[in-house]
Amino acid sequence: MRPYTDQSGPAASPSSGDAVPAPDRRATAAVERPQAGDRRRAWRSRRYRWDTKYSPYAFVAPFFVFFAAFGVFPLLYTGWSSLHRVSLSAPNDMEWVGLHNYTRLLEDEFFWNALRNTFTIGVLSTVPQLLMALGIAHLLNYRLRASGFFRVAILTPYATSVAAATLVFVLLFGRDYGMINWVLDAVGLGKVDWQSGTLSSQVAVSTIVIWRWTGYNALIYLAAMQAVPNDLYESAALDGATRWQQFLHVTIPSLRPTILFTVVVSTIGATQLFGEPLLFGGAGGQKGGASHQFQTLGLYLYEQGWFNFHLGRASAIAWSMFLILLIVAGVHLLVARRLRKSQ
Repeated sequence: MRPYTDQSGPAASPSSGDAVPAPDRRATAAVERPQAGDRRRAWRSRRYRWDTKYSPYAFVAPFFVFFAAFGVFPLLYTGWSSLHRVSLSAPNDMEWVGLHNYTRLLEDEFFWNALRNTFTIGVLSTVPQLLMALGIAHLLNYRLRASGFFRVAILTPYATSVAAATLVFVLLFGRDYGMINWVLDAVGLGKVDWQSGTLSSQVAVSTIVIWRWTGYNALIYLAAMQAVPNDLYESAALDGATRWQQFLHVTIPSLRPTILFTVVVSTIGATQLFGEPLLFGGAGGQKGGASHQFQTLGLYLYEQGWFNFHLGRASAIAWSMFLILLIVAGVHLLVARRLRKSQ
């Protein structure tokens, strides 16, 4: 018979042999659900912090990778090669010579000739270029009909290929059938052999540079002019200043930092001038003419490295150009500081 148990009394504790009842699944899921949600929220918060902290570095990383590969490494390798005697035909065979390549440049008349030509062409191209750009920008600063068309038109030479522009100017400066000599001969001045003369060839190369870069600098000046407050012009007009006086006493002082910037950029471009004189010289363009009369530092570097195979000497020329640009940048900083103090 089944033993009698009192149902009204307290339940007896189960013996060790009795089975443990199964836990409630809904209660367990209710406990686990908040824990899983907390883990997901913590992971999302951590991922958001990582994204905020490291994503900018990931976005700029491609630039630094390419800059290191095509900028820093060639610069360091060129500096190392400038301390060796090395030929382009055997770039792995290096002989340590120290500063011999640099001291040799100091005694090289062709290097000094290229440096003088670079300076002369730089002055002949930079000064007229910036003056013309300043005048064009001043005209475009006023309300003109079809001003947008003119702004695009003056930028067209900058967008033109260097090769195409130079070849056209070679035809214009041709000795026998060039249009410029035809005009000079028509007015009784006689023909000029533009490629053979020293000053004439440098003027011709400078003309190409002026034609290509005047519109670019004009737009830079125009943007700076539009940032000048109109109150200054109105005050000058009330004082009886003409437009020319407003340009001299209001526009020019306001554009001093911009003018200094364009002077520095144009100087850097003149120091690195290469394509225009190379194509202007024709088949032997790397020599800069029969007497090296318009050979720039860029052409001299090209001739030493890729025609004479003196890779170490060409590297020394490249680093000399780099030092010249550092001097230009230093002068720019000094002048900029004085301008800020004067203002």
